[in-house]
Amino acid sequence: MTTPIAAADHAAKSTPEDEALFSKVSWHLLPLLTVCYLVAFLDRINISFAQLQMKQSLSFSDEAYAVGASIFFVGYLIFEIPSNLILERIGARKTLLRILFCWGIVASAMMYVHTEWQFYLLRFLLGAFEAGFFPGVILYLTYWYPSSRRGRAIAIFMAGSTIAYIIAGPMSGAIMKFMDGMLDHRGWQWLFLIQGIPASFLGLLCYFYLKDKPEQAEWLTDEEKERLRSHVDSDAPGVAQSGSHGSFWTLLRDPKIYSLVIVYMLLLGLVYAMIFWAPVLIKSWGVKDLFMIGILAALPSVVGIIGMILLGRSSDKFHERRWHFAIAVACCTVGLLGTIFMKGALVPSLIALAVFSIGSSAATPIFFTAVSEYLPKSMAAGGIALVSCLGNFGPAIMPPIVVKINTLTAGQETSLYLVAALYVVAGALMLYVMRPARAIDSRLAAA
Repeated sequence: MTTPIAAADHAAKSTPEDEALFSKVSWHLLPLLTVCYLVAFLDRINISFAQLQMKQSLSFSDEAYAVGASIFFVGYLIFEIPSNLILERIGARKTLLRILFCWGIVASAMMYVHTEWQFYLLRFLLGAFEAGFFPGVILYLTYWYPSSRRGRAIAIFMAGSTIAYIIAGPMSGAIMKFMDGMLDHRGWQWLFLIQGIPASFLGLLCYFYLKDKPEQAEWLTDEEKERLRSHVDSDAPGVAQSGSHGSFWTLLRDPKIYSLVIVYMLLLGLVYAMIFWAPVLIKSWGVKDLFMIGILAALPSVVGIIGMILLGRSSDKFHERRWHFAIAVACCTVGLLGTIFMKGALVPSLIALAVFSIGSSAATPIFFTAVSEYLPKSMAAGGIALVSCLGNFGPAIMPPIVVKINTLTAGQETSLYLVAALYVVAGALMLYVMRPARAIDSRLAAA
């Protein structure tokens, strides 16, 4: 079995022709996919900003917003695995068209919510229609990149989420402040419409612009297609796999998959708990203007996107995932503890949030790079969807838990300690689960 060191040596022997080839692939795929993820993330998290003004129009409690934030992931969870399995059969173009076009309509319809049940229903449908987008793109990238280059590609794609948060704050604050009352609609209504409609147009663009497999790309020469296929087909994992062959049902019997699910459940739940309540946290530091809250919420993410790219590049350079993941979640823990110890002092608290953002932005792409390397090609579609799907239990339950703790303790300090501690648990579990293949093989040989 190829070890991480051998894989890193192979990556180091990359020729100028290889660099030119993968640069060409990246410029054709990643800008559009990154913009799609940016819009996806906007439509998920804009409720965290909209709630600041919706409370003036609708008599929703904090608990109702927490349920609405969480129920998105219930719909996501139910439909994610079927969507990825369908993608493998019909291709990425048709799948992304269906996903993006439908979620754009639902996201825009949020502007006409008046009751809690309407709110819950549309959030559920948003998750159901968006299900499969993220794991589908991760699967799609495995068709175009070997594992030694996949970390950077996934990090660039996932930079869309961090860019979205940079944009979401100022854009949401500006829309709610300056468009409030325009054409007899509140600012939060314009927010949902303006940030929802682009998804539908992007779905059409994906259908006409993307290619399902490298063999179909007319912008690659025959020699480039052959060389790209050689790189992808000769790929090798850095950790022991569950098996080189098998069905989705074989995957379900692999205990390591469920350990990875727990890691992602913690990671995703904690990230969204912070995303949904960061504007409220900043408001508690004495900032009242909606536009200024949006600006301040975006600043840490600027630092986060730099950290994401650098950690992703380092992870590829050394072909190492577990310790890079541990470094990322350590940044999250240190940043959260910093916000507690700063006691609401604005500038130091924002610096602490920037440290948190470095870790939270980098952790997920590193995690899914490790997952994509672990899974055999025959199980990649179902495996990536399974981990992503079950991991959505995390954000389905964490926001209500955080709200409940904040309500019981009349503050946010206790919930921040909990989130910081759970990041430590996620890092420790990842270090244990994703031990190098060489160490695992030697123990098996000794047995």
